[in-house]
Amino acid sequence: MHGDPATIRKILTETGDTWAVVGLSSNERRAAYGVADVLKRYGKRVIPVHPKAETVHGEKGYASLADIPFEVDVVDVFVNSDLAGPVADEAVAIGAKAVWFQLGVIDEVAYERTRDAGLDMVMDRCPAIEIPRLG
Repeated sequence: MHGDPATIRKILTETGDTWAVVGLSSNERRAAYGVADVLKRYGKRVIPVHPKAETVHGEKGYASLADIPFEVDVVDVFVNSDLAGPVADEAVAIGAKAVWFQLGVIDEVAYERTRDAGLDMVMDRCPAIEIPRLG
């Protein structure tokens, strides 16, 4: 299972509150924008990662994970499945503690590679759906 309840709970409550959201732009119609808003309401610091490096929800954006000048706890991935593996590899490279692939983002090989690197990982789930369920 790519989103067991214990791992979901750990990432959302214990792993840390700095989340880099890859694919987050200022486009309010995109799912990433709404999910980032929910994460913020639950006390997470949400860092936009997008080629445009836009400021979103009051946080300065960065063009890549490598450009972020501070520690990131969780990398939340809103890109197509064929681009998700390299993002997971970047998350490992920057020392993130966990990777979260959003609904519909599936890469089995990247999942195994990321877990083998020692990171917690959830795939094909949405934190904005999961976090309210924690009570």
